[in-house]
Amino acid sequence: MNFAPHPERALLVWAGPDKSKAADELDELSLLARTASLDDCGHLAQEIRRISAATRIGKGKVEELKELARDRDAEVVIFDDALSPAQRRNLENSLSIKVIDRSQLILDIFASRAMTRAGKLQVELAQLEYLLPRLTRQWSHLSRMKAGVGTRGPGETQLESDRRQVRERLSRLRSRLADIDRSRRLNRAERESVPFPTVALVGYTNAGKSTLMNRLTGADSYVADKLFATLDTTVRRLDLPGGSHAILADTVGFVAKLPHELVEAFKGTLEQVVEADLILHLVDVGDHNLSDRITVVESILEELGAAGRPRLMVFNKCDTPPEQALLPRSLCISARNGTGCEELLEAVEQQLTREEETVELRLTHGQARVRAWLYRNARVLDESEDEEGCRIRASLGRKASGRLKQLLAAPDSKPRGG
Repeated sequence: MNFAPHPERALLVWAGPDKSKAADELDELSLLARTASLDDCGHLAQEIRRISAATRIGKGKVEELKELARDRDAEVVIFDDALSPAQRRNLENSLSIKVIDRSQLILDIFASRAMTRAGKLQVELAQLEYLLPRLTRQWSHLSRMKAGVGTRGPGETQLESDRRQVRERLSRLRSRLADIDRSRRLNRAERESVPFPTVALVGYTNAGKSTLMNRLTGADSYVADKLFATLDTTVRRLDLPGGSHAILADTVGFVAKLPHELVEAFKGTLEQVVEADLILHLVDVGDHNLSDRITVVESILEELGAAGRPRLMVFNKCDTPPEQALLPRSLCISARNGTGCEELLEAVEQQLTREEETVELRLTHGQARVRAWLYRNARVLDESEDEEGCRIRASLGRKASGRLKQLLAAPDSKPRGG
């Protein structure tokens, strides 16, 4: 008979200068731990003014942590903040159990959730980038050994072997991801040929982005009440109230203290955010840490290079009583039951319309294909006919404008995607 392995028992540790934040941050760390299939068996919070270089929390607190871990039968200790290689090694030696930090926990969750080939390669790349400096410094005592005959011990040989294997694997991963990026660029060129603006959904993890994606487009994105339910970007056509269309892209959720290695690895996947004509920043209105969540998302957008993109802030889950007043004139919706989604679509269309330009064209009868294309992909404002053809005035977005220029340069060719 096969038995499922029992979840590891995890003891969670917070250490920082402002203990008023400890409870909320430990709650999120606990949710991350449960997402990684760990059993939360206890918390320890320590207000510290000066971080211990050896253990982060100081010798006395390490002894208290050791007793608590023994009492709770903990099998792993998870720190909410990043640990240096030396801190982690010293803590493991003192506690005699595994010690990890929040970054390593998030990397593990991403590894378990990645489904596509690209996603798995990106997560492995981030894990190895995270591991390499820790692997290098783990045997820092060996750096005191001088080169020469009789000094090449097995420890040094193993260290160099580990370094070499990790670097070789990193090189192979980067090469494979470069191939995927080339394919992605080709797909992007195909998308650019479709004259619809792009709208990107971003937000703190579990804000309801996939639910909203399904509500607005009829997509079948996986939805679950847990962190990082989906990692892979979903792209669907979005029909707007005025009859125009856009491309809606749902992206991976953000989280506080997201490892820099993950942000770097997923930049290719998140290119829809950087290049979007409009960003919808979705916020869980019932989150009592709402302002902090907004700040986290804004900072990651800045790190991605998308800080200057036009955006709308949308408050989700308005079917549940909020704990605080909403900002005046804010967009408030419920992705679950559809409340406010019509108003959201109107706001999206209005925002995209602001980016449009108006063109006036004189078309001959032989350019009927251009006229038909305008009616499909732009907003025709006015048209008048005469014996030689027609004069037409239309409003169109950035992508459609570029496609129109290509079409006018080769009027006999049919526009791709039109």
